[in-house]
Amino acid sequence: MPFEQLNRHQLRFKPLSERVDRVFIEEHEIRPDAEPRLLETHQRALVEEVAGRIRQARAAGKSRMLAFGAHAIKNGLSPVLHHLIKEGWVTHLATNGAGIIHDWEFAYQGHSSEHVADNVARGEFGMWKETGYYINLALAIGAYRGMGYGESVGAMVEHEGLDIPAEESLRADVEGVVSQDPARAAAAADLLDVIQTFRLPAGWMSIPHSFRAHGLQAMAYRLRVPFTGHPMIGHDIIYTHPMNHGAAVGRTAQRDFLTFAKGVANLDGGVYLSVGSAVMSPMIFEKSLSMAQNLAVQRGCKIENHYILVVDLTESHWDWRKGEPPQDNPDYYLRYNKSFARMGGTMRYLCLDNRDFLLSLAQTLGESSGEDAETSS
Repeated sequence: MPFEQLNRHQLRFKPLSERVDRVFIEEHEIRPDAEPRLLETHQRALVEEVAGRIRQARAAGKSRMLAFGAHAIKNGLSPVLHHLIKEGWVTHLATNGAGIIHDWEFAYQGHSSEHVADNVARGEFGMWKETGYYINLALAIGAYRGMGYGESVGAMVEHEGLDIPAEESLRADVEGVVSQDPARAAAAADLLDVIQTFRLPAGWMSIPHSFRAHGLQAMAYRLRVPFTGHPMIGHDIIYTHPMNHGAAVGRTAQRDFLTFAKGVANLDGGVYLSVGSAVMSPMIFEKSLSMAQNLAVQRGCKIENHYILVVDLTESHWDWRKGEPPQDNPDYYLRYNKSFARMGGTMRYLCLDNRDFLLSLAQTLGESSGEDAETSS
């Protein structure tokens, strides 16, 4: 007999309009030309070093990947990230489930970041109708249509709505393709379950996003730049809502992981930036690099000329150019640095706020772009 589970249909959800938030995108958004704090000499040198590697990687057609934690979104850095992908400096964005949610809430209503302690005490943390309902529905539809996690949410924001398939067409998919394409049949069955449970009528569901211009996922979707989401079951507030469907999360997140891995496979001569992500970024990177290396070895080559810059706020007293510290050194337990130090290539660590790093990087790249144009003329 299976263990008894909590029934999410018994939970009471409130509209987002009743939630007290701390971050308002129009007030906190940071433009690419904002002034960063003055960097120390060694910090400035590292920013210039990585900018040089990014220029080389772009010229060679190699991956320039940027993985970041949710605080980059909460800190209002979406315009800076948009600038980096629009100008072609970055070819791939990756974040965790929380980053996906904050970006969506900013696009939907212009504010995000609830008071966690207060709301947990009232049994209200994460109990918000629209976030759980719309994001989970977008993932269920995206899974059926063969889309990734970030792509599914980005498409919903960009088009300001979702197209709900008719039950009859889904049944036909389940029954008609199960022998030839069981994965599609299963995704159709999952979506059919969602539609029947929530009695969703077929056709266009309009979902206005009053602040769509601030949605980074929509921007990436529009530019056709991969913005991949890498969630973990139970980590995000969308799991409190009964619309949540584990199979849809798994299908879309798996596609995004493999899209991410495809980018890593083109990283020889490329650049990987890990900004404020202590768990998600190093974990998906090491598995992706191992898979990419496996394929490279089969071709008789190796991925070894990649550049990794890790940016975070924890101070480190170890020179990571020397590789991994010994076990009696406290920095050995700075897990994300240790993980990246094992990945070969060139690895650097920069202790710096994500705002100051991303602004400094974008502006340094902009300066170099102007110099290149002047030289070529």
